[in-house]
Amino acid sequence: MSLHTPRRSPVLVTGAAAVLSLSLAACGTGSDTPAGEPETPDDPVELRMTVWTADETQLAQFQEIADAYVEANPELVSGVTFETVPFEDYTTSLTTQLAGGNAPDLGWILESYAPEFVSSGALVDLAPTLQATEEYAYDDLLDSSLALWGEDDALFAYPFSNSPFAVFVNTDQVAAAGAADPAELVASGEWTYDEARDVATAAAAESGGQGLVVRDFEYQVWENLSTVWEGWGAAPWSEDGTQCTFTDPEMVEALTWIHDATFVDGAMPGPGTTADFFAGDAAMTITQISRASSLDGSFAWDVVPLPAGPAGQQNVIGQAGIGVFANADTPQIAADFLAWFTNPENAETLAAYFPPPRESLLTSATLAAANPLLSEEQLQAVVVEGVQGAVTKPAHQNFARLQDTVRAELDALWTADADVEAVLGDVCGAIDPLLAD
Repeated sequence: MSLHTPRRSPVLVTGAAAVLSLSLAACGTGSDTPAGEPETPDDPVELRMTVWTADETQLAQFQEIADAYVEANPELVSGVTFETVPFEDYTTSLTTQLAGGNAPDLGWILESYAPEFVSSGALVDLAPTLQATEEYAYDDLLDSSLALWGEDDALFAYPFSNSPFAVFVNTDQVAAAGAADPAELVASGEWTYDEARDVATAAAAESGGQGLVVRDFEYQVWENLSTVWEGWGAAPWSEDGTQCTFTDPEMVEALTWIHDATFVDGAMPGPGTTADFFAGDAAMTITQISRASSLDGSFAWDVVPLPAGPAGQQNVIGQAGIGVFANADTPQIAADFLAWFTNPENAETLAAYFPPPRESLLTSATLAAANPLLSEEQLQAVVVEGVQGAVTKPAHQNFARLQDTVRAELDALWTADADVEAVLGDVCGAIDPLLAD
């Protein structure tokens, strides 16, 4: 139903680290972009937005919204093109375009890179345009959804996708193992990571497959483990991004739990094991709610919120923003189009795939109308309540370099006899200079 984060290749991180700072530094600030109606150009312009989806249904939906804008504003635009860039190359390609003077007018931005884009001056401040747009209902946007994309009263990207992480359950495998039903544990207030581990261990032993899979982690994309460690109140670095907190007790305890669940309990797959929940390879998976579209009816399933850890239950979302680039040819027209693309009516249309940041649209009835696979009860528990007060996956102004460095240091953790505390000490030693930059 909503945008999920595709698999990320280490090549993306290394390439992005090499060009991100240079290209963003080369861009001017757009904070003085005027609000209100854009000036009419001598000739209508063609707008271009980069995206990483290749889904034909989604692209057709985008084009329908864009074509309506062109029809309503023929003096401003002659057309809008949506340029698909493969996710594994996306950030590298986008920043290369920015550095080379070939900036798109608008583009999607992954949450991990939001702080660097926001602070760089590469994006225009959208708040004046959105606030001045008639019937836009700017106050309907959730503050918690905007937090990553703004500074003070400015907003440098609109968080069009707010996709909660949840636990999908193969109820056939769980029942065959005689394990506790996660939905019943949720109802009784006993749905914790320890209970999830026990269910996963029992189901894996019975099926011969895997228990609990953190999708797309695969011992590379370590930030996806935040869906687990947030239950311990852990974080990789301080809120201001200047201090490494991998060695804090909460993170040590969380990663010890993950390590033991893998190498002691057999609840999670070890390195080198690929298990696709949606192909029936695992009893449970932690992934974004959008993955429901991968279910094919080959087994009975359910979806429940993330479990609680020692610090309680914490909702986690993946976000993607849409920004207007300051060094594009006509940023004010692009901002005006973005106001159209994300107005209440079109946000409701987009909600079929992308949970919006609008409080008025985050209702189970609204979402259920476009998502027949999920019941209103599931949507209420996992999406509506999952977006409210949620935290995003880790993000940082130097994330591209941090992601690769942390991954390399964590390699030592993924052995049965690893010293968790010592490995995390090495992580901090490696990233302290990057946090100080």
